[in-house]
Amino acid sequence: MKVEQLFTGCLAEMAYYIESNGEAAIIDPLRETEPYLRMAEANNSKIKYVFLTHFHADFVSGQYDLAQKTGAKIVFGPNATAEYEIYNGKDGEEFPLGNGKITLLHTPGHTMESSSYLITDENGNTPYVCTGDCLFIGDVGRPDLAVKSDLTQADLAGHLFDSLRNKIMTLPDDIVVYPNHGAGSACGKNMSSETFDTLGNQKKTNYALRADMTKEEFIKEVTTGLKAPPQYFPNNVRMNKSINRNIDEVIHQGSTPLDADTFHEMSLQKDILVVDTRAKETYTEEGTVPGAWYIGLDGSFAPWVGSLITNIDQKIIFIAEDETRVNEIATRFSRVGYDNTLGYLFGGMKNWVDHGHEVDKINSMSALEFSQKLKEGTMEKPLDVRKESEYLSEHIVGVENFPLDFINSNYAEINPEKEYFLHCATGYRSLVAASIFKANGVENVTDVRGGFNDIKETGTPMTDYVCPTTLL
Repeated sequence: MKVEQLFTGCLAEMAYYIESNGEAAIIDPLRETEPYLRMAEANNSKIKYVFLTHFHADFVSGQYDLAQKTGAKIVFGPNATAEYEIYNGKDGEEFPLGNGKITLLHTPGHTMESSSYLITDENGNTPYVCTGDCLFIGDVGRPDLAVKSDLTQADLAGHLFDSLRNKIMTLPDDIVVYPNHGAGSACGKNMSSETFDTLGNQKKTNYALRADMTKEEFIKEVTTGLKAPPQYFPNNVRMNKSINRNIDEVIHQGSTPLDADTFHEMSLQKDILVVDTRAKETYTEEGTVPGAWYIGLDGSFAPWVGSLITNIDQKIIFIAEDETRVNEIATRFSRVGYDNTLGYLFGGMKNWVDHGHEVDKINSMSALEFSQKLKEGTMEKPLDVRKESEYLSEHIVGVENFPLDFINSNYAEINPEKEYFLHCATGYRSLVAASIFKANGVENVTDVRGGFNDIKETGTPMTDYVCPTTLL
Protein backbone atom coordinates (compact mmCIF):
# COMPACT_ATOMS: atom_id res chain seq x y z
CA MET A 1 0.00 0.00 0.00
CA LYS A 2 1.27 3.44 -0.94
CA VAL A 3 0.64 6.30 1.50
CA GLU A 4 1.94 9.74 0.58
CA GLN A 5 1.69 12.93 2.60
CA LEU A 6 1.19 16.04 0.45
CA PHE A 7 2.36 19.14 2.33
CA THR A 8 1.33 22.65 1.26
CA GLY A 9 3.50 25.18 3.08
CA CYS A 10 1.39 28.26 2.41
CA LEU A 11 -1.49 26.76 4.40
CA ALA A 12 0.58 24.44 6.61
CA GLU A 13 -1.86 21.78 5.35
CA MET A 14 -1.38 18.07 4.73
CA ALA A 15 -3.50 16.03 2.34
CA TYR A 16 -2.96 12.30 1.78
CA TYR A 17 -2.85 10.00 -1.21
CA ILE A 18 -3.45 6.31 -0.40
CA GLU A 19 -3.31 3.63 -3.11
CA SER A 20 -3.52 -0.17 -3.25
CA ASN A 21 -3.91 -2.48 -6.21
CA GLY A 22 -5.34 0.05 -8.63
CA GLU A 23 -7.62 1.86 -6.19
CA ALA A 24 -6.84 5.22 -4.59
CA ALA A 25 -8.27 7.45 -1.86
CA ILE A 26 -7.59 11.10 -1.12
CA ILE A 27 -7.91 12.48 2.41
CA ASP A 28 -8.51 16.23 2.87
CA PRO A 29 -7.76 17.39 -0.69
CA LEU A 30 -7.00 20.98 -1.57
CA ARG A 31 -9.39 22.67 -3.96
CA GLU A 32 -7.34 22.14 -7.13
CA THR A 33 -7.92 18.66 -8.55
CA GLU A 34 -5.09 18.31 -11.05
CA PRO A 35 -2.37 17.06 -8.66
CA TYR A 36 -4.53 14.15 -7.46
CA LEU A 37 -5.65 13.21 -10.95
CA ARG A 38 -2.01 13.13 -12.10
CA MET A 39 -0.96 10.97 -9.15
CA ALA A 40 -3.71 8.44 -9.79
CA GLU A 41 -2.86 8.32 -13.49
CA ALA A 42 0.84 7.84 -12.73
CA ASN A 43 -0.05 4.92 -10.44
CA ASN A 44 -2.52 3.40 -12.91
CA SER A 45 -5.21 3.83 -10.27
CA LYS A 46 -8.79 5.04 -10.03
CA ILE A 47 -9.78 7.39 -7.22
CA LYS A 48 -12.48 5.49 -5.34
CA TYR A 49 -12.98 7.67 -2.25
CA VAL A 50 -12.50 11.24 -1.14
CA PHE A 51 -12.39 11.24 2.68
CA LEU A 52 -12.85 14.41 4.72
CA THR A 53 -11.79 14.57 8.35
CA HIS A 54 -14.19 17.50 8.89
CA PHE A 55 -15.54 20.65 7.25
CA HIS A 56 -12.37 22.71 7.05
CA ALA A 57 -12.39 26.32 8.21
CA ASP A 58 -9.01 27.51 6.95
CA PHE A 59 -9.20 26.46 3.30
CA VAL A 60 -11.73 25.43 0.66
CA SER A 61 -11.36 21.72 0.04
CA GLY A 62 -11.78 20.05 -3.34
CA GLN A 63 -14.03 17.08 -2.68
CA TYR A 64 -16.92 18.15 -4.92
CA ASP A 65 -14.91 18.91 -8.08
CA LEU A 66 -12.73 15.84 -7.54
CA ALA A 67 -15.77 13.59 -7.19
CA GLN A 68 -17.35 15.15 -10.30
CA LYS A 69 -14.24 14.31 -12.33
CA THR A 70 -13.64 10.80 -10.98
CA GLY A 71 -16.95 9.42 -9.71
CA ALA A 72 -15.38 8.96 -6.27
CA LYS A 73 -17.58 8.66 -3.18
CA ILE A 74 -17.31 11.62 -0.79
CA VAL A 75 -17.13 10.32 2.79
CA PHE A 76 -17.64 12.37 5.94
CA GLY A 77 -18.18 11.21 9.50
CA PRO A 78 -21.51 11.20 11.35
CA ASN A 79 -23.43 14.49 11.69
CA ALA A 80 -22.14 16.02 8.44
CA THR A 81 -24.62 17.64 6.04
CA ALA A 82 -23.88 19.32 2.70
CA GLU A 83 -25.60 20.65 -0.43
CA TYR A 84 -23.98 17.90 -2.51
CA GLU A 85 -24.20 14.13 -2.18
CA ILE A 86 -22.08 12.69 0.62
CA TYR A 87 -21.84 9.40 2.45
CA ASN A 88 -21.97 9.59 6.24
CA GLY A 89 -19.66 6.91 7.53
CA LYS A 90 -20.33 5.24 10.85
CA ASP A 91 -17.86 4.94 13.68
CA GLY A 92 -15.76 1.84 12.99
CA GLU A 93 -16.99 1.46 9.40
CA GLU A 94 -14.47 -0.12 7.04
CA PHE A 95 -13.90 1.01 3.45
CA PRO A 96 -12.11 -1.55 1.24
CA LEU A 97 -9.28 -0.11 -0.85
CA GLY A 98 -7.47 -2.52 -3.15
CA ASN A 99 -5.93 -5.14 -0.86
CA GLY A 100 -6.18 -2.93 2.21
CA LYS A 101 -8.82 -0.87 3.94
CA ILE A 102 -9.50 2.44 5.65
CA THR A 103 -11.50 2.52 8.89
CA LEU A 104 -13.43 5.59 10.03
CA LEU A 105 -12.97 6.53 13.70
CA HIS A 106 -15.47 9.17 14.80
CA THR A 107 -13.41 11.64 16.85
CA PRO A 108 -15.61 14.68 17.59
CA GLY A 109 -14.34 17.69 19.49
CA HIS A 110 -12.74 20.05 17.00
CA THR A 111 -16.08 19.77 15.21
CA MET A 112 -18.87 17.29 15.79
CA GLU A 113 -18.44 15.50 12.45
CA SER A 114 -14.65 15.25 12.91
CA SER A 115 -13.30 11.81 12.10
CA SER A 116 -9.92 10.11 11.87
CA TYR A 117 -8.98 7.41 9.38
CA LEU A 118 -7.06 4.28 10.33
CA ILE A 119 -5.11 2.78 7.43
CA THR A 120 -4.72 -1.00 7.21
CA ASP A 121 -2.27 -2.38 4.65
CA GLU A 122 -2.31 -5.62 2.64
CA ASN A 123 -0.73 -7.55 5.52
CA GLY A 124 -3.31 -6.47 8.08
CA ASN A 125 -0.98 -3.99 9.75
CA THR A 126 -2.12 -0.52 10.80
CA PRO A 127 0.93 1.69 10.26
CA TYR A 128 -0.83 5.07 10.01
CA VAL A 129 -3.77 7.05 11.35
CA CYS A 130 -4.86 10.31 9.71
CA THR A 131 -6.17 12.39 12.59
CA GLY A 132 -7.30 15.55 10.79
CA ASP A 133 -7.63 18.34 13.35
CA CYS A 134 -8.30 16.00 16.27
CA LEU A 135 -4.61 15.44 17.05
CA PHE A 136 -1.72 17.52 15.74
CA ILE A 137 1.98 17.03 16.39
CA GLY A 138 2.46 18.84 19.68
CA ASP A 139 -1.12 20.03 19.98
CA VAL A 140 -4.81 19.28 19.45
CA GLY A 141 -7.50 21.02 17.41
CA ARG A 142 -9.03 24.17 18.85
CA PRO A 143 -12.54 23.53 20.20
CA ASP A 144 -14.10 26.92 19.45
CA LEU A 145 -14.73 26.84 15.69
CA ALA A 146 -17.98 24.84 15.77
CA VAL A 147 -19.63 26.51 18.73
CA LYS A 148 -23.41 26.78 18.43
CA SER A 149 -26.10 28.05 20.79
CA ASP A 150 -26.44 24.63 22.39
CA LEU A 151 -22.74 23.72 22.32
CA THR A 152 -19.99 25.66 24.11
CA GLN A 153 -16.25 25.41 23.52
CA ALA A 154 -16.03 23.62 26.86
CA ASP A 155 -18.54 21.06 25.56
CA LEU A 156 -16.47 20.54 22.42
CA ALA A 157 -13.26 20.29 24.46
CA GLY A 158 -14.93 17.58 26.54
CA HIS A 159 -15.82 15.63 23.41
CA LEU A 160 -12.23 16.05 22.19
CA PHE A 161 -10.87 14.64 25.47
CA ASP A 162 -13.08 11.56 25.10
CA SER A 163 -12.12 11.11 21.43
CA LEU A 164 -8.41 11.23 22.20
CA ARG A 165 -8.60 8.91 25.20
CA ASN A 166 -11.06 6.39 23.75
CA LYS A 167 -10.20 6.33 20.03
CA ILE A 168 -6.68 7.61 19.42
CA MET A 169 -4.61 6.87 22.52
CA THR A 170 -5.75 3.21 22.49
CA LEU A 171 -3.96 2.67 19.16
CA PRO A 172 -0.46 1.07 19.12
CA ASP A 173 2.35 3.36 20.27
CA ASP A 174 4.31 2.75 17.08
CA ILE A 175 1.49 3.93 14.80
CA VAL A 176 2.40 7.08 12.84
CA VAL A 177 0.12 10.06 13.39
CA TYR A 178 -0.60 11.97 10.20
CA PRO A 179 -2.41 15.26 11.04
CA ASN A 180 -4.09 17.74 8.71
CA HIS A 181 -2.05 20.79 9.77
CA GLY A 182 1.35 21.82 11.08
CA ALA A 183 3.09 24.89 12.52
CA GLY A 184 1.69 28.13 11.12
CA SER A 185 -1.93 27.04 11.01
CA ALA A 186 -4.49 28.91 13.12
CA CYS A 187 -6.35 25.64 13.81
CA GLY A 188 -4.29 25.00 16.95
CA LYS A 189 -2.16 26.87 19.51
CA ASN A 190 1.17 25.05 19.73
CA MET A 191 1.74 22.91 16.66
CA SER A 192 5.16 21.46 15.91
CA SER A 193 7.01 22.09 12.67
CA GLU A 194 7.18 18.30 12.30
CA THR A 195 4.49 16.88 10.02
CA PHE A 196 4.23 13.39 11.54
CA ASP A 197 5.29 11.43 14.62
CA THR A 198 4.62 8.18 16.43
CA LEU A 199 1.72 8.12 18.84
CA GLY A 200 4.06 6.86 21.57
CA ASN A 201 6.28 9.90 21.26
CA GLN A 202 3.27 12.21 21.26
CA LYS A 203 2.11 10.65 24.52
CA LYS A 204 5.46 11.70 25.98
CA THR A 205 5.68 15.20 24.49
CA ASN A 206 2.19 16.50 23.66
CA TYR A 207 0.75 18.46 26.61
CA ALA A 208 -2.81 17.36 25.74
CA LEU A 209 -2.01 13.63 25.95
CA ARG A 210 -0.64 13.51 29.50
CA ALA A 211 -1.70 10.24 31.08
CA ASP A 212 -2.52 11.86 34.43
CA MET A 213 -4.58 14.72 32.97
CA THR A 214 -8.18 14.95 34.13
CA LYS A 215 -10.98 15.96 31.81
CA GLU A 216 -11.39 19.24 33.68
CA GLU A 217 -7.66 20.01 33.35
CA PHE A 218 -7.78 19.17 29.63
CA ILE A 219 -10.74 21.48 29.02
CA LYS A 220 -9.01 24.32 30.86
CA GLU A 221 -5.72 23.90 29.01
CA VAL A 222 -7.12 23.65 25.48
CA THR A 223 -9.52 26.58 25.94
CA THR A 224 -7.03 28.92 27.62
CA GLY A 225 -5.23 31.45 25.43
CA LEU A 226 -7.37 31.02 22.34
CA LYS A 227 -7.38 34.11 20.14
CA ALA A 228 -10.26 34.92 17.79
CA PRO A 229 -9.90 32.85 14.61
CA PRO A 230 -9.25 34.61 11.29
CA GLN A 231 -12.40 36.28 9.98
CA TYR A 232 -12.58 34.15 6.81
CA PHE A 233 -12.99 30.84 8.67
CA PRO A 234 -16.83 30.85 8.77
CA ASN A 235 -16.92 31.67 5.04
CA ASN A 236 -14.72 28.68 4.22
CA VAL A 237 -16.87 26.35 6.34
CA ARG A 238 -19.93 27.58 4.45
CA MET A 239 -18.20 27.05 1.10
CA ASN A 240 -17.11 23.54 2.08
CA LYS A 241 -20.74 22.64 2.66
CA SER A 242 -21.82 24.18 -0.66
CA ILE A 243 -21.42 23.63 -4.39
CA ASN A 244 -18.99 26.34 -5.50
CA ARG A 245 -17.83 27.61 -8.85
CA ASN A 246 -15.75 25.10 -10.75
CA ILE A 247 -12.13 25.49 -9.73
CA ASP A 248 -10.88 25.39 -13.35
CA GLU A 249 -13.14 28.34 -14.24
CA VAL A 250 -11.96 30.30 -11.20
CA ILE A 251 -8.28 29.82 -12.04
CA HIS A 252 -8.85 30.59 -15.74
CA GLN A 253 -10.56 33.89 -14.89
CA GLY A 254 -7.91 34.82 -12.33
CA SER A 255 -5.16 34.21 -14.89
CA THR A 256 -6.54 36.73 -17.42
CA PRO A 257 -3.80 39.09 -18.69
CA LEU A 258 -4.75 42.78 -18.38
CA ASP A 259 -2.85 45.43 -20.34
CA ALA A 260 -1.49 48.39 -18.39
CA ASP A 261 -4.23 50.83 -19.38
CA THR A 262 -7.03 48.37 -18.57
CA PHE A 263 -5.34 47.52 -15.27
CA HIS A 264 -5.09 51.24 -14.49
CA GLU A 265 -8.79 51.83 -15.18
CA MET A 266 -9.76 48.87 -13.02
CA SER A 267 -7.42 49.92 -10.20
CA LEU A 268 -9.33 53.19 -9.88
CA GLN A 269 -12.66 51.46 -9.30
CA LYS A 270 -13.67 51.50 -5.64
CA ASP A 271 -14.93 47.90 -5.67
CA ILE A 272 -11.63 46.47 -6.99
CA LEU A 273 -8.58 45.80 -4.81
CA VAL A 274 -5.05 45.62 -6.24
CA VAL A 275 -2.79 43.06 -4.52
CA ASP A 276 0.96 43.09 -5.16
CA THR A 277 2.34 39.56 -4.69
CA ARG A 278 6.01 40.12 -5.59
CA ALA A 279 9.06 39.58 -3.41
CA LYS A 280 9.37 42.23 -0.72
CA GLU A 281 12.72 43.46 -2.08
CA THR A 282 11.27 43.94 -5.57
CA TYR A 283 8.19 45.66 -4.18
CA THR A 284 10.27 48.06 -2.07
CA GLU A 285 12.79 48.91 -4.79
CA GLU A 286 10.50 49.19 -7.82
CA GLY A 287 7.39 50.58 -6.19
CA THR A 288 3.84 49.59 -6.99
CA VAL A 289 0.47 50.68 -8.31
CA PRO A 290 -1.01 53.44 -6.09
CA GLY A 291 -3.46 52.01 -3.56
CA ALA A 292 -2.18 48.42 -3.89
CA TRP A 293 -1.92 46.17 -0.86
CA TYR A 294 1.26 44.16 -0.52
CA ILE A 295 0.76 40.45 0.29
CA GLY A 296 3.86 38.65 -0.91
CA LEU A 297 3.42 35.22 -2.41
CA ASP A 298 6.47 33.86 -0.61
CA GLY A 299 5.01 34.48 2.85
CA SER A 300 1.90 32.87 4.31
CA PHE A 301 -0.01 34.26 1.37
CA ALA A 302 -3.40 32.54 1.49
CA PRO A 303 -3.95 32.89 5.27
CA TRP A 304 -3.06 36.59 5.10
CA VAL A 305 -5.42 37.12 2.17
CA GLY A 306 -8.19 35.50 4.20
CA SER A 307 -7.37 37.39 7.39
CA LEU A 308 -6.99 40.84 5.86
CA ILE A 309 -9.49 41.02 2.98
CA THR A 310 -12.77 41.09 4.86
CA ASN A 311 -15.09 40.58 1.88
CA ILE A 312 -14.88 37.01 0.52
CA ASP A 313 -16.50 38.31 -2.70
CA GLN A 314 -13.95 41.11 -3.15
CA LYS A 315 -12.97 41.76 -6.77
CA ILE A 316 -9.19 41.47 -7.01
CA ILE A 317 -6.56 42.19 -9.66
CA PHE A 318 -2.93 41.42 -8.91
CA ILE A 319 0.70 42.07 -9.76
CA ALA A 320 2.99 39.05 -10.19
CA GLU A 321 6.78 38.72 -9.99
CA ASP A 322 6.68 37.00 -13.37
CA GLU A 323 4.05 35.37 -15.55
CA THR A 324 5.13 31.82 -14.72
CA ARG A 325 3.49 32.22 -11.29
CA VAL A 326 0.16 33.67 -12.41
CA ASN A 327 -1.75 30.37 -12.27
CA GLU A 328 -0.24 29.64 -8.87
CA ILE A 329 -1.39 33.02 -7.53
CA ALA A 330 -4.95 32.56 -8.84
CA THR A 331 -4.95 29.09 -7.29
CA ARG A 332 -3.79 30.37 -3.91
CA PHE A 333 -6.53 33.00 -3.85
CA SER A 334 -9.08 30.28 -4.59
CA ARG A 335 -7.79 28.01 -1.83
CA VAL A 336 -9.27 30.36 0.73
CA GLY A 337 -12.39 31.14 -1.31
CA TYR A 338 -11.45 34.40 -3.05
CA ASP A 339 -12.95 33.48 -6.41
CA ASN A 340 -13.37 37.00 -7.82
CA THR A 341 -9.80 37.41 -9.05
CA LEU A 342 -10.21 39.14 -12.40
CA GLY A 343 -6.70 39.05 -13.81
CA TYR A 344 -3.12 40.29 -13.53
CA LEU A 345 -0.94 43.14 -14.80
CA PHE A 346 0.48 41.84 -18.07
CA GLY A 347 4.16 42.75 -18.42
CA GLY A 348 4.41 43.68 -14.76
CA MET A 349 5.54 47.02 -13.37
CA LYS A 350 7.87 47.63 -16.33
CA ASN A 351 4.87 47.68 -18.64
CA TRP A 352 3.03 49.92 -16.14
CA VAL A 353 5.91 52.43 -16.13
CA ASP A 354 6.35 52.24 -19.92
CA HIS A 355 2.72 53.31 -20.29
CA GLY A 356 3.38 56.40 -18.14
CA HIS A 357 1.37 55.42 -15.08
CA GLU A 358 2.19 56.69 -11.59
CA VAL A 359 4.31 54.58 -9.23
CA ASP A 360 3.93 54.62 -5.46
CA LYS A 361 6.61 53.57 -2.95
CA ILE A 362 6.72 52.70 0.73
CA ASN A 363 9.42 54.49 2.72
CA SER A 364 12.04 52.10 4.03
CA MET A 365 14.87 52.28 6.57
CA SER A 366 17.47 49.87 7.95
CA ALA A 367 17.40 48.47 11.47
CA LEU A 368 20.41 50.64 12.37
CA GLU A 369 18.69 53.81 11.14
CA PHE A 370 15.61 52.87 13.14
CA SER A 371 17.68 52.27 16.27
CA GLN A 372 19.45 55.61 15.96
CA LYS A 373 16.26 57.54 15.33
CA LEU A 374 14.55 55.84 18.28
CA LYS A 375 17.51 56.70 20.52
CA GLU A 376 17.37 60.34 19.43
CA GLY A 377 13.71 60.52 20.45
CA THR A 378 12.64 61.89 17.07
CA MET A 379 10.40 58.98 16.12
CA GLU A 380 6.70 59.82 16.36
CA LYS A 381 4.89 56.46 16.21
CA PRO A 382 7.02 53.27 16.21
CA LEU A 383 4.78 50.19 16.08
CA ASP A 384 5.48 46.47 16.38
CA VAL A 385 3.00 44.57 14.17
CA ARG A 386 3.88 41.10 15.42
CA LYS A 387 1.37 38.98 17.32
CA GLU A 388 0.68 39.99 20.90
CA SER A 389 2.34 36.78 22.16
CA GLU A 390 5.55 37.65 20.28
CA TYR A 391 5.47 41.20 21.60
CA LEU A 392 4.92 40.12 25.21
CA SER A 393 7.77 37.64 24.93
CA GLU A 394 10.26 40.37 24.01
CA HIS A 395 9.98 43.79 22.43
CA ILE A 396 11.76 47.10 21.97
CA VAL A 397 11.45 49.61 24.79
CA GLY A 398 9.17 52.47 23.76
CA VAL A 399 7.47 50.62 20.90
CA GLU A 400 3.75 49.79 21.07
CA ASN A 401 2.02 46.69 19.72
CA PHE A 402 -0.36 46.86 16.75
CA PRO A 403 -0.78 43.27 15.49
CA LEU A 404 -1.29 42.86 11.76
CA ASP A 405 -3.77 40.05 12.54
CA PHE A 406 -6.25 42.61 13.90
CA ILE A 407 -5.46 45.60 11.72
CA ASN A 408 -9.03 45.84 10.41
CA SER A 409 -10.65 45.98 13.83
CA ASN A 410 -8.03 48.39 15.23
CA TYR A 411 -7.52 50.67 12.24
CA ALA A 412 -9.77 53.40 13.66
CA GLU A 413 -6.98 54.08 16.18
CA ILE A 414 -4.62 55.21 13.41
CA ASN A 415 -4.18 58.95 12.89
CA PRO A 416 -3.40 59.64 9.20
CA GLU A 417 -1.77 62.95 10.18
CA LYS A 418 1.01 61.22 12.11
CA GLU A 419 4.18 59.45 10.99
CA TYR A 420 4.47 55.70 11.64
CA PHE A 421 7.48 53.35 11.70
CA LEU A 422 6.54 49.68 11.46
CA HIS A 423 8.48 46.52 12.15
CA CYS A 424 7.66 42.81 12.54
CA ALA A 425 10.06 39.89 13.01
CA THR A 426 11.77 39.84 9.61
CA GLY A 427 10.11 42.50 7.43
CA TYR A 428 7.23 40.69 5.70
CA ARG A 429 4.28 41.57 7.95
CA SER A 430 5.44 45.16 8.47
CA LEU A 431 5.51 45.71 4.71
CA VAL A 432 1.98 44.29 4.44
CA ALA A 433 0.84 46.61 7.24
CA ALA A 434 2.64 49.63 5.74
CA SER A 435 0.92 49.09 2.38
CA ILE A 436 -2.50 48.97 4.07
CA PHE A 437 -1.69 52.11 6.07
CA LYS A 438 -0.71 53.89 2.85
CA ALA A 439 -3.75 52.66 0.93
CA ASN A 440 -5.91 54.08 3.72
CA GLY A 441 -4.46 57.57 3.61
CA VAL A 442 -1.39 57.46 5.87
CA GLU A 443 1.24 59.17 3.74
CA ASN A 444 4.06 59.07 6.27
CA VAL A 445 4.67 55.40 6.97
CA THR A 446 8.06 53.71 6.98
CA ASP A 447 8.91 50.01 6.94
CA VAL A 448 11.93 48.79 8.92
CA ARG A 449 13.88 46.30 6.80
CA GLY A 450 14.90 43.10 8.57
CA GLY A 451 12.48 43.79 11.41
CA PHE A 452 12.91 42.85 15.05
CA ASN A 453 15.62 40.27 14.35
CA ASP A 454 17.92 42.90 12.79
CA ILE A 455 16.99 45.61 15.30
CA LYS A 456 17.97 43.29 18.14
CA GLU A 457 21.47 43.02 16.67
CA THR A 458 21.95 46.81 17.03
CA GLY A 459 21.84 46.65 20.83
CA THR A 460 18.58 48.58 21.07
CA PRO A 461 17.12 48.25 24.62
CA MET A 462 14.62 45.39 24.96
CA THR A 463 12.10 44.33 27.56
CA ASP A 464 10.79 40.78 28.01
CA TYR A 465 7.42 41.58 29.58
CA VAL A 466 4.75 44.23 29.43
CA CYS A 467 1.36 44.41 31.06
CA PRO A 468 -1.15 44.63 28.19
CA THR A 469 -2.73 48.09 27.84
CA THR A 470 -4.42 49.96 25.03
CA LEU A 471 -2.73 49.61 21.66
CA LEU A 472 -2.17 53.25 20.82
